[in-house]
Amino acid sequence: MSPLPPRGERPWWRDAVIYQIYPRSFADANGDGMGDMAGIRSRLPYLRDLGVDAIWISPFYRSPMNDAGYDVADYETVDPSLGTTEDAELLIREAHDLGIRVIFDIVPNHTSSEHPWFQEALRTPPGEGMWARYHCLPGRGEHGEEPPNDWRCTFGGIAWTQIPDAEGNPTGWWYLHLFDHTQPDVNWENPDVRAEYERVLRHWFDRGVDGFRIDVAHGLVKAPGYPPSGETEDNIMGVMGEIPEQPQWDQPGVHEVFREWRAVADSYDPPKVFVGEVWVGSPERLARYLRPDELHTAFNFDYLKTPWWSDGMRQVIDSTTESAGLVGAPCTWVLSNHDVWRHATRLAPIDQDGVIDAERGLARARAGTLFMLALPGSAYVYQGEELGLPEVLDIPAEDRQDPVFFRTGGVALGRDGCRVPLPWSGTEPSYGFGPGPLSWLPQPPIWADLSVERQTGDPGSTLELYRTALAVRRAEPALGDGDWSWRELKHPHGRHLLAVERPARDGGGGVLAVVNVGKDVATLPASWGTEVLVASGDGVAVVTSGDAEDEGLAAVALAPETAVWLRA
Repeated sequence: MSPLPPRGERPWWRDAVIYQIYPRSFADANGDGMGDMAGIRSRLPYLRDLGVDAIWISPFYRSPMNDAGYDVADYETVDPSLGTTEDAELLIREAHDLGIRVIFDIVPNHTSSEHPWFQEALRTPPGEGMWARYHCLPGRGEHGEEPPNDWRCTFGGIAWTQIPDAEGNPTGWWYLHLFDHTQPDVNWENPDVRAEYERVLRHWFDRGVDGFRIDVAHGLVKAPGYPPSGETEDNIMGVMGEIPEQPQWDQPGVHEVFREWRAVADSYDPPKVFVGEVWVGSPERLARYLRPDELHTAFNFDYLKTPWWSDGMRQVIDSTTESAGLVGAPCTWVLSNHDVWRHATRLAPIDQDGVIDAERGLARARAGTLFMLALPGSAYVYQGEELGLPEVLDIPAEDRQDPVFFRTGGVALGRDGCRVPLPWSGTEPSYGFGPGPLSWLPQPPIWADLSVERQTGDPGSTLELYRTALAVRRAEPALGDGDWSWRELKHPHGRHLLAVERPARDGGGGVLAVVNVGKDVATLPASWGTEVLVASGDGVAVVTSGDAEDEGLAAVALAPETAVWLRA
């Protein structure tokens, strides 16, 4: 058995289900069409009843909003469009009162171009003063008219912008921005940068926040000498988040930064926690971030990127659990977030004419989520996936706001489609998102049928599936972090099944999670049990087994694109 202590005695983050809130799109308290901190506070009871253990709140700091808040101008102040700093402090206390822990987002790879550091740098000759806190290099060519190297921006185009002089003339010097030009990368070789971000961590830790999600955690340190990457075309993060192994990503020096941060987190009682947004080339490289003196957890994007394919899913689960186990870290599973297509659409079949099968996409999303929640470790839920929301693909160009869309001339749709404000109630926009009709991105008419109000109490709804699954997950000692193993099925359809057994522990029974990713109904062995704890859809039935070994015994028939938890 696992050396882990019982769930109530081990660190909460090893088992937690954490709900991601994208503040602009969660709930609008004042009716201006923009979600805000007061809106989040008003919906905390909903999150408690949903059954999550913690919330992660995407950036709400003062920002010009060129990248929806990921361009931070002041890390200690709430942007006026989202509320006040007092709102943030109240949110922490009110969430804690409801038993919900709170994780904030920190963006250490870059600041906004409106940050005081960068504004001071612009008033300074290139290469001097405050420019030391950014990546400021002379350009190539006789007059520096070419960028310093070939690095590409993940939002499209080159990753360098030429610095003008006081009269607006080119200087021959350039600054680095791996994202939008309004998001200059900071230089983590500079001790002032390290000291300032440590101070920001303590600022919010002292106010009760339980941890931080670290944006672009793999990008802080750049290779010495800024060597060429060999990139010849854009690799746009907004499409699927693919980050190649390049000199601007996943450099050894980043681990020194996180060891310093871990020391800060461990100085608190109870210790604070970190989860990293880490896009790297393999589970083994990801595990380096999870060593005992670095980050506590990191998102498992390999699982998110895996298509609806049993062999691929199995391979990722094996490699992830093995790599995390080598450093004693829990796995962290996720299927959707604010940067990728919602998985109800991403997993959907597409016919030869490009038509998306939304019904089957939702069935796969429900099954995939239920199976994911049975895997060992912690899990993240992105706001709205509990409603079965699809990706909104038909947002008019004039309404789009993601810089990915504009930097690529519309070639990449960007991330607006997964950021459309949530539907809470009613049949007309803003569907309860706010007290009036406004929403910062247009909501589709199908939101009326997918609202919290419409789904509450409907046993077949996606919302009630999530509520049931999270309640069972919390009640079953076998689930969360701990031991697991594959169950094999010698059957013609067995290769299309994934079956994970979570053995009994801490006085509770075992749980068997099975998902059918094939096209045919599969009858499970009678020995696997017939007590259904949760099912992702109606395609689960107790039948008489026709298997030679189990003939005449009760067994479970599992429909395609369906998952079930059985009492093992």
